Amino acid sequence: MERALLQKILDKAIAIQQIPAPTLFEGQRSAYLLSQFEAEGLSDVQADELGNVYGRLPGRKSLLPVVISAHIDTVFPDSTNLDVSFEEGKINGPGIGDNSLGVAGLFGLLWALRQRRTNLPDDLWLVANVGEEGLGDLCGMRAVVDRFGAGTRAYIILEGMALGQVYHRGLGVRRYRITARTEGGHSWVDYGRPSAIHELAAVVARFSALTLPRNPRTSLNVGIISGGTSVNTIAPQASMELDLRSESERTLRSLVDRVLNQVRMANRTGVEFRVELIGDRPTGKIAAEHPLIKLAVQCLQEQGLRPNLSIGSTDANIPLSRRLPAVCVGLTTGRGAHTIHESILTEPLASGMAQLVSLVEGVYSI
Repeated sequence: MERALLQKILDKAIAIQQIPAPTLFEGQRSAYLLSQFEAEGLSDVQADELGNVYGRLPGRKSLLPVVISAHIDTVFPDSTNLDVSFEEGKINGPGIGDNSLGVAGLFGLLWALRQRRTNLPDDLWLVANVGEEGLGDLCGMRAVVDRFGAGTRAYIILEGMALGQVYHRGLGVRRYRITARTEGGHSWVDYGRPSAIHELAAVVARFSALTLPRNPRTSLNVGIISGGTSVNTIAPQASMELDLRSESERTLRSLVDRVLNQVRMANRTGVEFRVELIGDRPTGKIAAEHPLIKLAVQCLQEQGLRPNLSIGSTDANIPLSRRLPAVCVGLTTGRGAHTIHESILTEPLASGMAQLVSLVEGVYSI
């Protein structure tokens, strides 16, 4: 792929990265991408009520299109400094790889296909979707799959920093907000009353004592704890946000039962726990022998890369959970995803874009 085209893709990634897009607050970035899809002359450009942006590259017919999507949201709040910096072969900036480069890859694919004068046999839908990160709970991709359903050849999901990975299995995730409530009071006058913070901490300790299987790989993480009123107040309320994951849906359900049982046992007179489900990412998979996965592997091998068939929590979870052909692939490599020190390597992008173009051109033949 020409160096000028690769630079154009990187420039587009930086332009996208400069627009804040916290999960569930992606409106500004959605509006930009809508204008850019229109400027590229795509057909049927529109945004849905969630903020997903759609554009169609017409093929010779409109029977079984391919849908290629990249999420536009980031884990960073509006207040994050989005300045980028450059080193030799490297670009640094929050969200540059996850997933500004993935979204820029939609444009890169379009430019490459036009440059090659590829005449697609059927339509190609480009989708920039919302709600992939955190508490977005894949809401954007759910809407995309609701729209297209089984009337597609395949769903191809783009991530900026996963070059070499072929995600064909969806990692199950359950997320809960667990809140403890007590009467509270003064730290000295009312000493002895239960504190919501102390009670919540005791439950976290119980979680930490649970034994989790290594196979299938399973995890438990308390990512956020909040609550209390002041240093000299017995806390009347405290909450945590809990992330549970497993390669096995059965194991995940078992872990959920064990965790909720620990919470139930913590209820007592003067102490009330409430549990709210805030995230449910379903499992799903497509066989490694499926033609789509074999094609994805082949496209990486053609670039001299070693494919890694993998499992992950990506937008691909949704079509995979509905037994629809889907795969998630990456465009380059990098470090520090979900941190302000995030960076991407620019040189591997040539291989990443080449495998993507081959994958899209080849998927119409399977």
